[in-house]
Amino acid sequence: MTATARAYAFAKERILDGRFAGGDLISEGDVAAGVGLSRTPVREAFLRLESEGLLRLYPKRGALVIPVSAAEVESVMETRLLVERFAIEKVIRLGIDLEAELAAAIAHQESVAASEDSRAFVEADREFHRILVAAAGNPILLGLHDSLRDRQSRMNLAALARDERRTRQILEEHRGLAAAVARRDEGLARTRVDAHLHTTLALLRGAPTLLGADPGLPA
Repeated sequence: MTATARAYAFAKERILDGRFAGGDLISEGDVAAGVGLSRTPVREAFLRLESEGLLRLYPKRGALVIPVSAAEVESVMETRLLVERFAIEKVIRLGIDLEAELAAAIAHQESVAASEDSRAFVEADREFHRILVAAAGNPILLGLHDSLRDRQSRMNLAALARDERRTRQILEEHRGLAAAVARRDEGLARTRVDAHLHTTLALLRGAPTLLGADPGLPA
């Protein structure tokens, strides 16, 4: 891994898991010290993170961690609902058997949940949903779903932080959705994925540390 890649990975991980919170102003020195590098590769990493919409750079001041706006949350969850509902309906209509694959994904989630590693749980959660989207066989929709990965990570970690019961609820909701898909019950599967995503959305709407207007450059 190059020095720039190390700085990029270090900063991005902290943005996604909230250690560098939306609205925070971070400096090249903060990251350079944390990863044991000079400022030059950190500057290059910041440029990459800016291009991904995670930072806004201010010369000689630092980099502002761009918060996830309320409008972005609504847009991401709406997109997920459209893509995932379509994928699930197609999987059921084509009779694609995902029972073993979804069961394995849920078992992995249960194992991760027991370790209380929220970031790993969020990744396992995303993989469960990705199985359904990938099985629909539309690479453009899968690419769209994959493009939401970073936004989903920030949002899902915020949702878990809002309610300590959410991890167990997600597991139950995933089991119910997998069972509906296995039974080829299109109406029930649609109802369950709708309820699942809307519960997450309701938690995000009440997450003040994640949402709100872009504060701009702090005084």
